[in-house]
Amino acid sequence: MSRNKKKQYRKSPPPPPAAAAPKTVPESPLWPTVSPGDFLYRRVFWFSTLAMLLITLVLALGSGINGDDEYQNDYSEKLVNYYATMGADTSALFIEKGNMHYYGGFFDLAAGLVNRGLGFDEFDPGYHDVRHILNALMGVLAMLFTGLLAREIGGWRAGILALWMIFLSPRFLGHSLMNPKDIPFAAGFAIATYYMVLLLKSLPRPGWKSALGVALGIALALATRAGGLLLIAYLFLFAGLDFLFKYGPRGLTSQWRALVRYFAYAAGATAAGYVLAVLSWPAALENPIGHPLAALTEFSKLGVKIRLLFMGENILSDDTAWYYPILWIVKTIPLFVLAGLAAALFLLPLMLRRFNINAVLLACFAAAFPVFYVIYKNSILHDGWRHLMFVYPAMVVVAALAWNALERIFEARRQAQYALYGLLGLLAVDAVSFIARNPQYPYVYFNPIGGGIKGAFGYYETDYWGLSVKQAIDWMDREGIISPGMQDTVVLGTTFYYNLSRQTRKQYNGKVKVEYVRFNTRYNEAWDYGLFPSRFIRGAHLRAGTWPNSKAIHTVSANGVPLLAIEKDEEKNTYRGQKASEAQDYQLAATEFSKEVKNHPDNEVAWTGLANAYLNLRQYDEALQAAREAQNVAPGTEAALLYEGLAYLYKGDATNALSALQGAVKVNEEYYVAYYYMGLIYEQGQDFRSAYDHAQKAIEQSPAFRPAYELAARALRQLGDEQNAKAYEDAARKL
Repeated sequence: MSRNKKKQYRKSPPPPPAAAAPKTVPESPLWPTVSPGDFLYRRVFWFSTLAMLLITLVLALGSGINGDDEYQNDYSEKLVNYYATMGADTSALFIEKGNMHYYGGFFDLAAGLVNRGLGFDEFDPGYHDVRHILNALMGVLAMLFTGLLAREIGGWRAGILALWMIFLSPRFLGHSLMNPKDIPFAAGFAIATYYMVLLLKSLPRPGWKSALGVALGIALALATRAGGLLLIAYLFLFAGLDFLFKYGPRGLTSQWRALVRYFAYAAGATAAGYVLAVLSWPAALENPIGHPLAALTEFSKLGVKIRLLFMGENILSDDTAWYYPILWIVKTIPLFVLAGLAAALFLLPLMLRRFNINAVLLACFAAAFPVFYVIYKNSILHDGWRHLMFVYPAMVVVAALAWNALERIFEARRQAQYALYGLLGLLAVDAVSFIARNPQYPYVYFNPIGGGIKGAFGYYETDYWGLSVKQAIDWMDREGIISPGMQDTVVLGTTFYYNLSRQTRKQYNGKVKVEYVRFNTRYNEAWDYGLFPSRFIRGAHLRAGTWPNSKAIHTVSANGVPLLAIEKDEEKNTYRGQKASEAQDYQLAATEFSKEVKNHPDNEVAWTGLANAYLNLRQYDEALQAAREAQNVAPGTEAALLYEGLAYLYKGDATNALSALQGAVKVNEEYYVAYYYMGLIYEQGQDFRSAYDHAQKAIEQSPAFRPAYELAARALRQLGDEQNAKAYEDAARKL
């Protein structure tokens, strides 16, 4: 009898998955996710989503062109050509400028196909409207799945809260209007994370829709950026944890059928997502395994270095502090999210007990791991934390769950609950008012922790993509400076050539000519009006309060902080002074620059040009004074520091000359001319080792700078190294 019972027990199937609840979750949760008010909350959730969609679409149509769209749009056209020619046009396979072939092609292919079908090119306003509309759809998609994930874990109230929290996050909303790299990537992560929770809750017998949702999320993320491969790691990691939570370590041997199903669903979703992503990525189609892995390696090191403004210093992107992303996040996310994340640190044990433990862990992991991994790998980031924006939906979910947990803790104490609601509303005021005041570019938001955008001005980048160029054009149009029916040509100079040229060429019938200029040498070209966002202006100059200068006729601002200045150059004295200097007519140059600084004493370019003219006229005291005036207007102008050093050098004051030149290389560590003159000073002082070292630094920064090779040769000869001295002389002769 006992033997028969034993045999019968062995033949019985394992208990159904629904009965195998995790040991750490109570059978009767204290906080049920279903309540009589769910019907109302569901309607609030979906009507909120619809309202957000409409608002985001309207805001997107008023947004300016993203400064990186130059590369995106070029890639978009090449993608369409690749598929239209069935792969015969291979220009999308390798794009040297911008490395766009390392990006997935889904968004740019979709936008390109729509624009091609509508007959738009990049000079048509409609071309960029199409891209902004698609971008807004991606942003709202990310918002929707952020809310759905919070709802799945904490109920409809948590979902509604998360939905509004991410929508009222100015940075995320602002990027949703015009950022076609980071927002689709974030949407893919949000979709995949939500469906992972559904998949894991129903494994080992999930519905096919959950697995398909995971696959689509992986596909969207990977078809945007190779970092989407991270979702595959998430899936397998948390599938493994879920299996252990449900069956324990012994289940690895006793529940092998369930284990196989876990693996099969994870592998199937991964394979489907990978294939879908590769279909819109030509370079990956050519090499489905090697190219995505190469792209992942490329993005992990992000080899393109740019100069960033961080904590008041203009530094290269490979020289940022380890806490760079954390500080940016803390200063730019709304206070209600920041407070929720802080509360989650203390409430996490309670949240793990009351909500689905694996879902909470997945949300926390998705919010935190990439940030700390980037810090660990010392990865290069550009323009704040936009490369990490894909973690923000998970951050919002964690914050919303923490607020929801607090609400439930005070459920029996109405007064405390009302106080909690009041605190949440109070913390939202700053972000909401910023969006309302700056609907065209809410992405420049800074929270009150750092003094808002006023406190950030001159210390951190604001409009780093030049969106304010659109508002500048609109103002000039309203003022009649430019108009569709204009007869005379107006020349506009700018540091954001692509943004300005694409928004003016067709609209003004070719009568607006755009010239690209660097800000520090902006008068090297003749222009009538200059449109200059703050992006390429040194932090010390911004903090000096001399920008916008007296030539500015209009300023585009956010909360009273200038984002862009429109300068008018009627006399063109500085331009003529520059041309006279190029022709070595330094007397005329000095005359023109002197006229300019008399009328506009806050023009640092004119003061710097005047210092150079005086140096060549051997008027060293006047050159020294002009160089100092330039630095008073724009502290940290390396050319002015160079001319100050040369004035001291020619006056025989080597000590002060060296100090000024050291200041120049501190401002710009790539300033090879300053290294060269420092080497000359050391050579004069018979410190030949230092002379050689500085000559070598000049060569490293400018390998074609012949005088540095000659200096190195002389220094080495004095040090008794004839062989290497001759090698440098030979190299100099070849230049």
